[in-house]
Amino acid sequence: MLKLFDLSLKLNGFPIAKAQEEFASFTAVSADDYPEFIEKRKQAIVDFHLKHNTFYRNLAGNETFTSWNHLPVLAKKHLQKPLVERLSEGYTEKTVFVNKTSGSSGDPFVFAKDKHAHALTWASNMYRFGWFGIDFNSSYQARFYGIPLDKTGYYKERFKDFLSHRYRFPIFDLSDKVLEGVLEHFKTKKFDYINGYTSSIVLFAKFLQQRNIILTEVCPTLKVCMVTSEMLFEEDKKLLETYLGVPIVNEYGASELDLIAFQNPQGEWQVNSETLFVEILDENNQPVPYGTEGKVVITSLDNKAHPFIRYEIGDMGILDEKSTAKKPILKKLIGRTSDIALLPSGKKSPGLTFYYVTKSIIEDDGNVKEFIVRQKTLDSFEIDYVSENELTLNQITEIEKAIAKYLEPGLHFTYNRKEILKRTARGKLKQFQTEL
Repeated sequence: MLKLFDLSLKLNGFPIAKAQEEFASFTAVSADDYPEFIEKRKQAIVDFHLKHNTFYRNLAGNETFTSWNHLPVLAKKHLQKPLVERLSEGYTEKTVFVNKTSGSSGDPFVFAKDKHAHALTWASNMYRFGWFGIDFNSSYQARFYGIPLDKTGYYKERFKDFLSHRYRFPIFDLSDKVLEGVLEHFKTKKFDYINGYTSSIVLFAKFLQQRNIILTEVCPTLKVCMVTSEMLFEEDKKLLETYLGVPIVNEYGASELDLIAFQNPQGEWQVNSETLFVEILDENNQPVPYGTEGKVVITSLDNKAHPFIRYEIGDMGILDEKSTAKKPILKKLIGRTSDIALLPSGKKSPGLTFYYVTKSIIEDDGNVKEFIVRQKTLDSFEIDYVSENELTLNQITEIEKAIAKYLEPGLHFTYNRKEILKRTARGKLKQFQTEL
């Protein structure tokens, strides 16, 4: 069988066969030898960038590597300068993979990967999806992602979808009429798996729930569903499992890095220790013990074109106490550091706490399809929601009682019923937004 996906990578200059061979050598290192193996790779990538990258050498303020914990933590604001100023010697914008982050953290920037590092990213993806019997060359993907609306960008993505053996459902309009069309595709196409933004797939599952349809009954070839880019709540996972009829795999990644964590077949959120080194740091940029909450900071171990060394991705998380160097486990992802609600009492709370507390009430009757919470001032919030009917006075009272109990009293809310919620240019739904 012609491996069209591998061929498309190869034709674009990404040495996928060599990357897969190298990735296999990473996974073959024993658990006992892994700490030393990772230390050598950390040292090698730092040495390379101190020697060949002026931007990183100036940031580090040193030409030699002394101590890992004394290396600077790279923030997104450091990267908001022309890419040409950040590339290593020997690399140009024409010889590397160039892309742009989504800006969901509020700090978008252009980044680069050398072609070998980008091929390793694909090898990493193939390896993890393979845990669930998915082969990018042959498995047919139902893709719930955004798509450029300009003609050139639109057809470019459609061509990439063809090469990647996937069918894309644009997600900017997910009204019942559009979802009827999505369901028809599942009735007529032999999809092997679903991949896409959590909120969009949850919305499709609610549509199936209303019609009492189990997706695998109309598409029996479906094996698994991978959700990404947005928080997956436990009750949403149960909804997806019930109405899609397949296991749900939670994915956490970043376009500038790789897959960061991927739920393994045992249900653990296994951290990528092959191409990345993931740390959890405190406010003083010092490592915290396993089981302790802190900032997620990540090093790309292979990207020589552009340094991502101790890179603060903008999320808070906890590594499980049972983590090892070879098999770190992400116990909890708390949400973006930029999505913090500041309250009149001086208390700081993850913005998703508002979303979660509200969600437990607002979706009980199946009336509300999706919603977002926006902080306008210290004590005022707006909830935009899509539903068949207006929220009842009883629902509003219950929401405000729960927030007073779990967060603090004296907060004010306004409720806006919408036909459709505004998503980012890439189709993501940001569940909590702050305007402070």
